[in-house]
Amino acid sequence: MSYKEYNAQELRRLQLISVDILEELDRVCRLLDIPYFIYAGTAIGAIRHGGFIPWDDDIDVGMLRDDYERFLLEAPAVLSGDFYITNGRTDNHFPACNSNLSLRGTYCVPSEFDKCEFQYPIGIGIFAFDRVSEGSKLRKKQFRRTWFWGRMSFLRETGKPSIFVKGWKREAASVACRFAHMLLVFFHVSQPWIHRNWEKAARLAEHENGNLFADFTDGSPLTWSATFDEIFPLFRIPFEGIEVNMANGYDRMLRRSYGNYMALPPVDDRKNHYPSRLDFGKYI
Repeated sequence: MSYKEYNAQELRRLQLISVDILEELDRVCRLLDIPYFIYAGTAIGAIRHGGFIPWDDDIDVGMLRDDYERFLLEAPAVLSGDFYITNGRTDNHFPACNSNLSLRGTYCVPSEFDKCEFQYPIGIGIFAFDRVSEGSKLRKKQFRRTWFWGRMSFLRETGKPSIFVKGWKREAASVACRFAHMLLVFFHVSQPWIHRNWEKAARLAEHENGNLFADFTDGSPLTWSATFDEIFPLFRIPFEGIEVNMANGYDRMLRRSYGNYMALPPVDDRKNHYPSRLDFGKYI
């Protein structure tokens, strides 16, 4: 993920459509009594800007695993209009281990996936927070396996991921990624099978009683972790003219992930998901 500047009107349109999707998620979660919380850069935007970080182009929310599973099971029956859920269970080429609440008839395809069979619609990311094992041996297994299967999910669909090292290391990583992609395709390794293995690893500690939960879609899950008491009780906070759920201990969570999140980063450190294909469909 790098940074490329949008046309201002185009970015604002994408942001406002994303807010509409978030509003629908909030409506459904309140109807079904499913807790969720805005997450990562979305939470920073709410605290620092009352909405989007000015250059940001996506929205992320988190849910504990049981709430996430309830949402996937129960939400489709009450979603309105053109809203629908996409993930590795609904699409054989979905290249990630989270879910999206998406808007039918739209496209927002990151450049690394421009040639992929799955073409991302405009949507918001939904991330399950799984329990982190209290045992060091099982925790290491949880971390290793989710890292491995998460990378395989990505590489199954593209051989050109974003690579952040430079020089010969970048070239070596690019060659390795292309080779891994070709092998996964050649041997017909299915995305649903990869996703099931990732989820099995992420849920290794679900029968423990630990108090720490993490987003295992990231390669450094402890950076994106929270205790139960840091998440709950949730409270309502304004975001782009609507109200959404925020984790109670957002400050500790954001400092764990970003350090001094209240300081604006220099341009060179800013990130977004500038798409190779952006189509608002009938929502122009």
